[in-house]
Amino acid sequence: MSEHKLMFPEVSKTWNSYVGCPHACVYCSARGLAETRLKHLPQYQDFSKPVLVEKELKKRFKKGLVFCCNQGDLWAQGTPWKVIEDVLRVVWESPSATFLMLTKNPGRYAEFMCIMPPNVVLGATIETDRYPPAKKPYSLAPHPMQRALYMWEIKRQHPEVKTIACIEPIMDFDLWTLAPLIMGIRPEYVYLGYENHGHHLVEPKLEKTQKLIEILKGVTEVRIKTLRKAWDER
Repeated sequence: MSEHKLMFPEVSKTWNSYVGCPHACVYCSARGLAETRLKHLPQYQDFSKPVLVEKELKKRFKKGLVFCCNQGDLWAQGTPWKVIEDVLRVVWESPSATFLMLTKNPGRYAEFMCIMPPNVVLGATIETDRYPPAKKPYSLAPHPMQRALYMWEIKRQHPEVKTIACIEPIMDFDLWTLAPLIMGIRPEYVYLGYENHGHHLVEPKLEKTQKLIEILKGVTEVRIKTLRKAWDER
């Protein structure tokens, strides 16, 4: 939990009713925890095969910002409808708390907007606008540009819904593509930061990232996490 509180300092609680993720992102810190500090727990025996932790569905939350399923992706394509429905039921029954959702498959949000509780913030991770090298994909999740366009459509159809974007870990990008993609989401705020687990991703030069930050600050709040020179310009 501590690593995700560091990632999102505003989070008061983390709630893992559904753990695991099929996206296989090369930089995944959640998988790293599952394979080390959390590997003694039965729900973390195979992180690539998500499981429902049914006892967590008994919880109710009275206040604060709750990071929902930070040790997995609730909205991944293979998550059963009933699992998401059960998780959202807890959110409905905790109206005085706010729940932060974060996914690399925001197209799945659209399936549930008819029952989406009002006390959610819908987030999407958008690390770049570029396609990964064909021989070395960094993730099996939908392409970041596709994620952004899904979020645009959700915001267009449901302008009352609060949204955020997470550009972390930032990867090299085209400034005049990524900036409009993020602005089109009309996020309440944007998280932005470099990777800090030594995976040597293809990173943007610090100067380019600073230009992106200044552009985004013109339309929304930017909450900066790890900001440093790219590993190959040190």
